[in-house]
Order: sequence, then C-alpha cells, then structure tokens
Amino acid sequence: MSTLVTIREVLASHGFGSFFFDDQAAIKAGAHREGAAYVGRAQTPGFKAIREPSQSVSVMLVLSDGYVAKGDCASVQYTGVGGREPRLHADQLAAQVEKQLAPHLRGLAVRSFREIAIFAEKIIEESFQSPRAAAYGVSQALLDAAAHIAGHHLMAQVIKDEWQIKRPLAIVPIYGQCGDERYRNVDKMIPKNVPVLPHGLINTPDLVGVDGEKLEEYVRWVNVRIAQLRTSDDYHPVIHIDVYGLIGSCAGGSIDTTAKIIQRLERAAYPHQLHIEHPLDAGGRDKQIEALGTLRRTLKSRGCKVAIVADEWANTADDVHLFAEAGAADMVHIKTPDLGSLHNTIDAILDCHQHGVGPFLGGSCTETDLSARATANVGVATRVTQVLAKPGMGFDEGFSVVFNEMNRVLRVAQMLS
Repeated sequence: MSTLVTIREVLASHGFGSFFFDDQAAIKAGAHREGAAYVGRAQTPGFKAIREPSQSVSVMLVLSDGYVAKGDCASVQYTGVGGREPRLHADQLAAQVEKQLAPHLRGLAVRSFREIAIFAEKIIEESFQSPRAAAYGVSQALLDAAAHIAGHHLMAQVIKDEWQIKRPLAIVPIYGQCGDERYRNVDKMIPKNVPVLPHGLINTPDLVGVDGEKLEEYVRWVNVRIAQLRTSDDYHPVIHIDVYGLIGSCAGGSIDTTAKIIQRLERAAYPHQLHIEHPLDAGGRDKQIEALGTLRRTLKSRGCKVAIVADEWANTADDVHLFAEAGAADMVHIKTPDLGSLHNTIDAILDCHQHGVGPFLGGSCTETDLSARATANVGVATRVTQVLAKPGMGFDEGFSVVFNEMNRVLRVAQMLS
C-alpha cells in the first residue's frame, strides 16, 4: 500500500476459551469426576476450583485505514504446572492491554511483524501478570495487521518473507484430539482421514493400568477401529497418545519398565507409526531432558521405532532449543500459548528443523478460532511435522477451523503466484 498505515487505537475485550482450565495436580491426585465437573479441593495456585471455564482476551488493533486486526490471548488447559505461568484472568488482562500497552503502540507503523512483535513483548514482560498469554494474542493481531498492510492478507506469506523461508507454503498433517470421548470421537476422525489421531487424554492412572494394560487395550482398539472404518486402503494414520507422564508414574519411575510398556504399545499399534507424548515427568527441565534422552536411547537400542514427544518443561524457545540440541525427543510439542509472542514459536520451529527434530505445532483446547487460524498460518509457512486441531475438545469444530484455514491460505497463494 502506498499510504503509510499506522495503529490508531488498541482495544481489548474479554471472552471465553473453548474448554476449561483444569487443575492437573488435583486430577493426577485422584480428584473425583462427576459428569463434566470435578469434586474436591484445588491444589494449583490460582485455581478456586479444580475445573474452571477457560477465558480469553481479544486484542483489536484499529488501523488508520479503518481495518481492525485481531488476535486472541489464551492460556493452556493445565496452567500453572510444568513451568508454565498461572492462568489468565480476562478482565484484568484486557484492562492491562488498553492501559499499559496501547500508549506504546498508538501511532506505530507495522513495517515488520517480527520487529514490532519483539517490541510489544518487551513492554508486556515488564508489568503484565500473564505476559505469555498477552504476547500471544497481541502478536496474532500484529501478524494480521502486517498481512493486511502487505496487501495479500496472508499471515503465512508474511512469515515466509520475514524469516526468508525457501520452501513453498504447504498443507501439513493435522493431529486430532478426542477429549474424554475417547471412542466416539475416534469414529468421527477416521472417515475424515485425519492424519494423526486420537490424543487420548490419558490423564489419570486408571487409563494406563498397573503395568500399562489399559492403555495397551485402548491402542489396540484404535488400531482395529481404523481397519473397520477406513474407506481407503491408502489411509494409514499415525497413532499419537498423550499420557501426561503417567507411563513413567505407573512404572515407578523406572526407565526400563517405561520402555517395556512402550514396546508393548508399539506392537498394539502395528502397522501404524506410534507417537507417545510426555511418557514420564522428571520434575524439571534439565532432568526431563536427561530422562527423555535416556528413554529414547533405550528404545532405539531395542529396535523400537516409537517417536517420543516432549511436552512438559519445553515452555520457551530456549527450552525447545535445549530439548532439540540434546536429542532428547523425536518431536517437541511447541505449545503456542506457552511461548508467548508468535515470533518465538516460529523461531522454535525452525530451530527444531535445524536439529533434525520434528516440530509439533500444538497449543490447547482452551484457545479460540482466531488463535487456531493464526497457528494454521504458522504451520503452513514453516512446514511443521503436524499441527493440532484446535480449539475445543469436540474434534469436529477444531478440525474444520484448522483444515479450512490451511486450504484457504494455499488457494489464495496459488492465485497470487
């Protein structure tokens, strides 16, 4: 555009996320489930109840040409654990955006997304109570503004241009999450040929079993169900299970026993590739890197091809770098709200590529349609190994948001090329 476009005003409104904030410590300790609620006392600081409605904050940048660029601040489902910041409080965060950030952004031109995102993040980190959640939403709005000012309206193209990514924009595999509907939602995923499934939400010890037998039964059921419901012999999805560290817990902390359980799961998943996310929790970043690295080497020495996915304790671009550099995992879950501003997510993805580690571009069910669409653009630009279908836990909604956004981006890019 020939006329200089600047940020005229910064607005914020509070809203809901697409699921709940859950107190993971209380759930792992055996909190009783009644319907969609948990009964018992909260254990994680910042929680008044074990399950609370997730919140979000919409950031709106009113540009001088009248365009309103948008992004949504969000926190993950299990906030306040694994090195993550406490849950956001929407009213408080919205007020901070308008009172503390807006004066610094008014009048600025968005010439470079990366440059202004770094500038905004520094201001946010100085005084915000939920700085990563805030920077996440603000950066989405800045990326939207940069795409508008560029004239093509493609956030993915802005990323590709500013990071000088040589490979063309491309659709990437979507990873569907089933939530508590571990069986019904698998039946929804298979007819849609979801490339990676089902997540499983294996977040209590009874879902794993004393020696992993319950989880083994579930993986075997998913395998059989794929064979029963697939409409093409060419459909061979990856089976990806998130176990929240519980295989290690059920194994009494033994790497050898954890490896043996994972080997049995691999046999149950055959012929499908199996991913196991967060198989154990060592209680801290450095210990987690060491433990996952030992587990990965143990599995490989036994000929096991299960991909180990790091999740907890990989909360910043620096954390992701250390996991990747150490070869502690085959993939790293880059959980977008935890990394704050989207430029950190992009840097972390490219760092994983450089170290030969698969970047899993994820996030949380607690996010919104805006943050999911921005994430889809990041995935298309950086060619991640897989991208999470989000928001929500109903599967269909999140899958359509991410799938449709990726295809819109590619179709417009084709026209412009």
